[in-house]
Amino acid sequence: MKFLIGMHINPAVLDALTDEERAAIGAGHGRFIEELKQSGELITTQALADPSQAAVVSVRDGRTVVTDGPFLEAKEYLGGFYLVDCENKERAIELAVRIPDAAIEGLGIEVRQVMFADGQLEA
Repeated sequence: MKFLIGMHINPAVLDALTDEERAAIGAGHGRFIEELKQSGELITTQALADPSQAAVVSVRDGRTVVTDGPFLEAKEYLGGFYLVDCENKERAIELAVRIPDAAIEGLGIEVRQVMFADGQLEA
């Protein structure tokens, strides 16, 4: 089963961390990635640019409308994700707990099963 483990970021929380705490998070992600590679559960992981770099695209009355910045005004935003292939939701949650961000108040980890990929519904 495939799961997307999303990391929700709050810039104010990250800004309040010390350099040592930020370094520990980075090192923790490095260890986590290596463990997922070793177990064969990692499909991919990506970090996303700040929402201020985003473009929101919509079509209204046949016209393309592009606006800068995030779609919603919110403190938190999706900062990155892990796409994993594991036995079940319980295992995906076990993995999510090991992400360093999960231990920091104000940051969030979301686990969602992938419904389909490449046009094929997941079982």
